[in-house]
Amino acid sequence: MNDTAGPAPATESAAEPGAAAGTGAARDDRPARRSWIAAGRPGGRAELRADLLPAARLTAVLALTGIPAGLMWWLLAPREDYRVVADGVQPLGDTSAELFAADDAVFVLIMAGLGLLAGIAGWLLRRRRGVALLAGLAVGTGMAGLLAWQLGELLGPGPDAAELDDVGATVTTRLELASTPALTVAPFVAVLVYVVATLLASRDDLGRAAADDPRRS
Repeated sequence: MNDTAGPAPATESAAEPGAAAGTGAARDDRPARRSWIAAGRPGGRAELRADLLPAARLTAVLALTGIPAGLMWWLLAPREDYRVVADGVQPLGDTSAELFAADDAVFVLIMAGLGLLAGIAGWLLRRRRGVALLAGLAVGTGMAGLLAWQLGELLGPGPDAAELDDVGATVTTRLELASTPALTVAPFVAVLVYVVATLLASRDDLGRAAADDPRRS
C-alpha cells in the first residue's frame, strides 16, 4: 500500500514546475501581444496629434476658397434691372417671381460643387486620412460658405436711397441669400464624399500605412 501510494506526490510535484513554466510563459507573452496589437492598430492619440496641423492647414485653404465661390455667385446669380421713375421704379423687361429663389439655387449649386471637390481633395491626402481631416473638411467648407455668402452680398448690395431718388437712373436688385440653411450644403457634401470613400476603402488603416511605405508608389 505504501509503495503504490508513494509515487503520486512525486508526479504532481514534477508536473507543477511545467505548469508554472507554461503559465509564466503565457503571462510573459501577454504584454508583448498587447504592444503588438497597439502598434498595429490604426488611430490613436499620436496619430491624431500628427494630423492636427495638416488638418488646420486644410481648413484654412478651404476657407479661402469662399472668395472665388463668392465671386462666382455674384457673377452667375440672376438679378433684375429697374428704371427709377418719379413714382418709384419700373422693371426693364419681364420680372420673375422666382428671382430670389434662383439666387439661392445658384448658391447651392456652387457650394455643392465646392463640397464635392473638397471631399475628393481631402481623401487624396492619403497620409492624413482620419478624424482630424474629416473635421477640417467640415469646418473649412463651412467657413467657405460663410465667406462666399458675405462676399456675394457685399459685391451686390442693391441700390441705396440716393440712387432711388435719381429719376431716370438704372438700378439693379441686390444679391441676397434668402435661405441660410444653404450654408450647410458644402460641409454636408464634403463629409458625405469622404465617408463614402472611407466605407469603400479596403484597408482598416484607410491606406495610411501604404502611403508611408517607400516601397509603394
